[in-house]
Amino acid sequence: MKKILHKIVVVLRFVFSRKFVIFLLLLLQLATLLVTFFWLTEYFRIIYISFVFLAFALVCYILNRDENPAYKLAWIVPLLIAPVFTAMLYIFFKAQIGSQLFRKMHLQKISETKPLIKASDQLMQEVAQTDTALLKLSRYMWDFGNYSIYKNTQVTYFKLGEEKFAALKRELEKAEKFIFLEYFIISEGSMWEEILDILKRKAAQGVDVRVQYDGFGSQMILPEGYDKQLKKMGIKCKIFNRFRPFLSTSQNNRDHRKIVVIDGKTAFNGGINIGDEYINKKVRFGHWKDTAVMLKGDAVWSFTIMFLQLWDLDEKSPSADYMSLSPFENKDAQASENAQSQGFVMPYADSPIDNENVGEMVYMDMINNAKDYVYITTPYLIMDNELVTALCYAAKSGVDVRIITPGIPDKWYVYVIGQSYYSDLLKAGVKIYEYTPGFIHAKNFVSDDTSAVVGTINLDYRSLYLHFECATYMYKTPCIADVKADFLDTLRSCCTVDEEFCKKRPLINKFMGSVLKIFAPLL
Repeated sequence: MKKILHKIVVVLRFVFSRKFVIFLLLLLQLATLLVTFFWLTEYFRIIYISFVFLAFALVCYILNRDENPAYKLAWIVPLLIAPVFTAMLYIFFKAQIGSQLFRKMHLQKISETKPLIKASDQLMQEVAQTDTALLKLSRYMWDFGNYSIYKNTQVTYFKLGEEKFAALKRELEKAEKFIFLEYFIISEGSMWEEILDILKRKAAQGVDVRVQYDGFGSQMILPEGYDKQLKKMGIKCKIFNRFRPFLSTSQNNRDHRKIVVIDGKTAFNGGINIGDEYINKKVRFGHWKDTAVMLKGDAVWSFTIMFLQLWDLDEKSPSADYMSLSPFENKDAQASENAQSQGFVMPYADSPIDNENVGEMVYMDMINNAKDYVYITTPYLIMDNELVTALCYAAKSGVDVRIITPGIPDKWYVYVIGQSYYSDLLKAGVKIYEYTPGFIHAKNFVSDDTSAVVGTINLDYRSLYLHFECATYMYKTPCIADVKADFLDTLRSCCTVDEEFCKKRPLINKFMGSVLKIFAPLL
């Protein structure tokens, strides 16, 4: 009897859970579209011919849009196969006022805050004298990415989530004025409990503590109304782009960033979310390999502004006097305090709604300018033609191109799509490795001992085109050697992918990879 009652309770909990309700509402919307279609079947001939013409018009419209060719193809193929349903779906997605308002507000916030992070003419002259390629990238980043390059910034590299977590706790304990945290995922567990304990104490001491997490990334993990619970603890909390159970293009635009800013002096960035698997206290896909960086100095200012750009998105007026959040009274004091650091650092964000693929452009710049080597770690390998061409050309021209991907995937469909690229890359001379102990979640680029990127940007369409992302670009900073050393050390725990590996892939994986590759931009 107790077992039966227990099963009933479990079923009732599931039926009344958010997951089930969201699933039902999404199913209802799809059913409504289908019912509407079948309800009009008596006018089938007229409707079908009309939609064929509409689908043709949409194909012409899509072909002439300034979008990635692979994204266009992902819509054009289903439009040709099922013109009626796909045409309805495409129009439904694109004609949404809410998404347009969201875009307008974000672009306005970027425009308002951009003057606050402008690099000095003196610094740009120094960049020009150092490296013309670096000057070109920094100009592009300012004009189109809306972020500046900095000196006087010390960068520490963490090769595991456990290392970053230990440093994060130490730095949080030092906070005196403010703590800003922004994460795609915050999951309850020992990692979050330890961080939350510090945040509560700091909030009680008068420190301005703000936490923002993504409405989808943490939707199924945190309890309902968790933001209200944090507010009761004295912690300001916002949920970015709350996930609502209706079909919408804006629901695709998730906040995938991971940012911590403490007193404007210290910032953290990288692939590590807040969850026990990221520090290997919880095993999900074998050993979890992830990376991060800690910044101290001038470049932290960009992460401060970056956080506030999304935090204040729904505010009528700024939530604070931005300049008051800088720990330095003037630029001279700032430079003198951090004079011992070397190289240049450029934090940057990538927005899915400004029609500029900053994340991909930085990666392309590193690949195209590489003379000796470019080493890449990525959990997802779903690239557009431009990236594939750049990697293959670099390898063919004698650059040592190596890529590490997971040996144990977290998503099977992403894994089979990623493996579908292996053969062409190998033929061009790209070396590929799979991390056999588990899942590698790090998003790192390092090239020629001179430049590196550590951040949140995966080599897939979601990161490069749909998500809000961020990363840290470094030029001739000492920690670049640590990024390279970590890559070479990780190779020891990898298996080498070769043509024999590709031939032995299960037939079903090959078939699914080929089919899903067409629709990869929409997944």
